[in-house]
Order: sequence, then C-alpha cells, then structure tokens
Amino acid sequence: MRLHGRPEIWREDPFRLAGRILLKLHSWWIRKTYPFASIGSDVEIHYPCDMRRYLSHRIKLGSSIIVYKDVQFGVSCDCREEKGDPVIIIEDGCIIVRRCQISAKNCVHLERDVIVSASSLIMDHSHAYDDTTKSIKEQGLTQGGRIRIGEGSWIGHGAAIVCGSGELTLGRNCVVAANALVTRSFGPYSVIAGNPARLVKQFDPEKKEWVLGSTGFVGQSRLPKQQA
Repeated sequence: MRLHGRPEIWREDPFRLAGRILLKLHSWWIRKTYPFASIGSDVEIHYPCDMRRYLSHRIKLGSSIIVYKDVQFGVSCDCREEKGDPVIIIEDGCIIVRRCQISAKNCVHLERDVIVSASSLIMDHSHAYDDTTKSIKEQGLTQGGRIRIGEGSWIGHGAAIVCGSGELTLGRNCVVAANALVTRSFGPYSVIAGNPARLVKQFDPEKKEWVLGSTGFVGQSRLPKQQA
C-alpha cells in the first residue's frame, strides 16, 4: 500500500515512524505545558527546540506551523510581568527550519506562510557598545526596533535580518538570498541579496513583469525604472 504516491513510512524506514510518534508526543507536551500567549492547531515542534517555558507567554503561534529541531526562540524583553504583548508572533503556515534563531526584544512578526531556511538569524536588537572601557558583555542590549516579514516570503539559508532601530519591514512574497545581511526595509515582491543586502530585482504587479533593482531603492510605493 502507498500513501500519496510514496511507500508507507513503516515499510520505508520504521525509525521514521517512531520519530513521527515522538514528534506528536513532544508537540502535545509543549502545547499542554507552555503558557503561550496563544497557539493554533496542528503545530509541530521538533525536539530539541530552545524555548523557555517561563518566557513562552510572550510568544504567539498560529496554526499549521512547523518548527524543526535546534531552533532557538529568544525573548529578551523584561519578562518579570506575567502579562504583556507577544514579542514573537508567527502566523499560520510558517516553517522554521533547523538551527534558526529568532531573538526579540520589541517584536518580531512573521506573517502567514513565511519560510525561514536553516541557520538563519532574525533579531530586533543587538549588543550595546557605547563604553569602550567595558566589555560588551557588561553593556547589555540596545533598544532595538521591530521586524515584520510579509506573507509568503522566503528567507534563504544563513541569512541574517537585524534591526538596530525603528521599523524593518519586508513586503509580501520577498526572497532573501542565502547569507544576505538585511538591515533595512524592502518593498513587496523583492529579491534581496548581498552583504549589506541590496535589491536585485522586483516584480511590478501592475505591469505584471520583473524590473531590475538598484541599491538605493527602499520604498514600497514606487518601483525602480527598468534598465536598458
């Protein structure tokens, strides 16, 4: 018997079946014991995942989310209060692949159907470095900003999205290339690459065609002129 054109898991590799059972048990245990701000249905959280129970009330998870093993959710705000707005918001259908780190002090918000590839970093703050007479470890964190990644976007392998201050927004259906360093906003339908990241190309939904980008383009309201 085959399921969806593939052999049954127990016939192909019985250890995969055991892994699926353990995944279901671990996800159920997380759901029942972690006091999330909210959590939707059909959420898979692989083991191990670095997510502290006493900070989970500042995390909001939608439905049909997959969080693979070795992902770290870091909540860096003052969490002595039992209540407070979520600082990590992951909407329905998002996939967070292995070894990713999401660290939030103010707010990191992933809209629906965002894919974050392996070893990526999304961080809305940094380490302070104002006093050169002290070690960086002694200086705490910067005030940081807020990050919002638009619906349907894809963050490539090893990319880093870091917001030092203000608002960093990626519009819907953006692609961030592997190993890119994103420190500023880009409009929807953008392909972003490099260190520091620049606009490679962007889709014009009115013209229904791709247009070439430029390093100076940031806004979401106008599109760069197509080069000859």
